[in-house]
Amino acid sequence: MEYENLLFEVKDGIGYITINRPKALNALNGATLDELGTVTAELGGRRDVKAVIITGSGEKAFVAGADIAQMRDQSPAEARQFSRKAQTVFSAIEHLPQVVIAAVNGFALGGGCELAMACDLRVASEKAKFGQPEVNLGILPSFGGTQRLPRIVGRGVAKQLIFTAEPIDATEAYRIGLANKVAPADTLMAECEAMAKKIMSKGMFGVSLAKAAVNDGMNMDTESAFKYEADLFALCFATDDQKEGMTAFLEKRAAVFHDFF
Repeated sequence: MEYENLLFEVKDGIGYITINRPKALNALNGATLDELGTVTAELGGRRDVKAVIITGSGEKAFVAGADIAQMRDQSPAEARQFSRKAQTVFSAIEHLPQVVIAAVNGFALGGGCELAMACDLRVASEKAKFGQPEVNLGILPSFGGTQRLPRIVGRGVAKQLIFTAEPIDATEAYRIGLANKVAPADTLMAECEAMAKKIMSKGMFGVSLAKAAVNDGMNMDTESAFKYEADLFALCFATDDQKEGMTAFLEKRAAVFHDFF
């Protein structure tokens, strides 16, 4: 399928999504969100894709935010619909069976920071900037930012970032846990690919269920989450990967995994 606002390719088991609106610093408008939703739905059913990397085109921005020109004259009903569209797409990304890595190559502000937070892991270029500047515009984060940010960095730090609207650099993002790793700009994609390939060498059925356990368990009481974890653990014992992984361990050799989802 041809996309107008993003690029998509699959190579060596990795799906690459590039938000491709460099003249608008890759700002998210309705059409871009629709395309992102379409490619996410495709990825959800592709067994040949074991990891996904999302980045932005150009050297300046991952995604600089939502498209303010489109938003400015929205009615309250239109604004709510726009918010819910983005939340739905980002939740679909968050719940993909594949591990999703954000290669944050520049500005990740507003909706861009929220997109990065919907990914499982965030690798930041040394040039990256993160922030939730919505209150500068008289609004609040509405693509999931008020919910994902405190879950990642804690309530107090999240409130500070949202209330002050101050951007932070990659080093600070790493310090507070918003970024998993910081890389030089010229090796950012290589770092993301290396991380993806390391994960892909593991038992991917187990990785996928571990992702579900973390994501879904965060929204349960502790005892319910423990039971959910045990149920997913039990499912692994119906796979060839579990048998191969444990046999390889006992035989002191590298495991060769095949199952996914």
